Amino acid sequence: MSFDYDLFVIGGGSGGVRAGRLAASEAGAKVALAEEYRMGGTCVIRGCVPKKLMVFASAYSGANTDARAFGWSDANIGTFDWGKFRGKLDAELDRLENIYRTNLAKAGVTIFDARAEMVDAHTVKLSSGETFTAKHILIAVGGRPFTPEFEGSDLTITSNDVFKLDRLPKSILIVGGGFIACEFACILNGLGVKVTQFYRGAQILRGFDDEARGHVADLVRERGVNLHVGTDVMKIDRTGDGLFVKCTTGHDHTFDAVMYATGRVPNTDGLGLENTGVKLGRKGQIIVDDYSQTAVPSIYAVGDVTDRINLTPVAIREGAAFVDTVFHGKPHKPDHDLVASAVFTQPELGTVGMTEEAAREQEPIEVYSATFRAMQTGFAEREDRVMMKLIVSQATRVVLGCHIVADNAGEMIQLAAIAIKMGATKEDFDRTVAVHPTMTEELVTMKVPTRTA
Repeated sequence: MSFDYDLFVIGGGSGGVRAGRLAASEAGAKVALAEEYRMGGTCVIRGCVPKKLMVFASAYSGANTDARAFGWSDANIGTFDWGKFRGKLDAELDRLENIYRTNLAKAGVTIFDARAEMVDAHTVKLSSGETFTAKHILIAVGGRPFTPEFEGSDLTITSNDVFKLDRLPKSILIVGGGFIACEFACILNGLGVKVTQFYRGAQILRGFDDEARGHVADLVRERGVNLHVGTDVMKIDRTGDGLFVKCTTGHDHTFDAVMYATGRVPNTDGLGLENTGVKLGRKGQIIVDDYSQTAVPSIYAVGDVTDRINLTPVAIREGAAFVDTVFHGKPHKPDHDLVASAVFTQPELGTVGMTEEAAREQEPIEVYSATFRAMQTGFAEREDRVMMKLIVSQATRVVLGCHIVADNAGEMIQLAAIAIKMGATKEDFDRTVAVHPTMTEELVTMKVPTRTA
């Protein structure tokens, strides 16, 4: 059977773009890619990149105080200009999107600025009315924020909307306890917004190490976020003063804006998957095997739409592994083991490997943990405390997990992840000479376990 394309990619995010570009440039495949919104997907347009730029901007809020503590008597950073920042942010996202488009075009990929839906196992139909066939179809449409329906839910915004605000609100309620909610609580707090955060669970950052998440919660409160756990919204009403929020614990209040960050769901609605035999999971995610292949042999899926590990670098690896498997004839399973990640709160949380809770369920462990005031913040008379933590197998001495709460923890955990991925033991860490004075020297100087389990 003759096809219009060897590969048709649905979705222009990190995973889809990587797969399409590599299939065309390295394997010589005839490739098309359809994206209904903007090239770059969640990460570039409405996620990691603009969020991290906002993290950078928000971190300057304490610069005046710190500078004066270090002797800069005339230090004055002024006030934050959202309009100026937003203009530069938009320009940067335009630049990055253009790079994505340029690289695809250079590789020979045909780009369609249209929504694509599945007609059958080898056919896609575009919102432009065009229909194409492909030997292989890769679905890489990512996910979207989820907001539960309740009275007044239509008055809320999500993380997608924050980057497009005409002006910053004076006060905001952020609902949720995951990394997106916590990150934006810290960002907006740092930009001068009065932030309240509600989370219905007992502690924020569920799924992360308990000691680390408790440490972050304490520091977030100290930085000025009004964090309430065990609290949920009942309804929201618009009043002359703003949005009146009635909650389950009686902390009713009026805010200028309410943002929901209560999870994300795969973007599988309206894709026509019912026409193909592709199977979906309970959350609407596309079910795939170890090689990202669906129940339909010609259809594959990578990235957040599969709800495996929802991180941009993972989607990129999955896209590259797909190309190796399908177009180079080298079956390649993407490696989902020991994937490091960072939560860009203030301070940050970096993590790789097992939490203390998961590790002690698996085997006897030793826990090495230290909290202390870093030299820079201590001199500035700030109360921030760094946390360094290693989880070690008693039997093999292998470091099973590492958790860091500190400024720039994301940078630190990347390097720690290399050692842990290689199977480093606690004695390997001990043999490493410390770099002094640094925060991370604590990782190689903790000699006595804090506790065993």
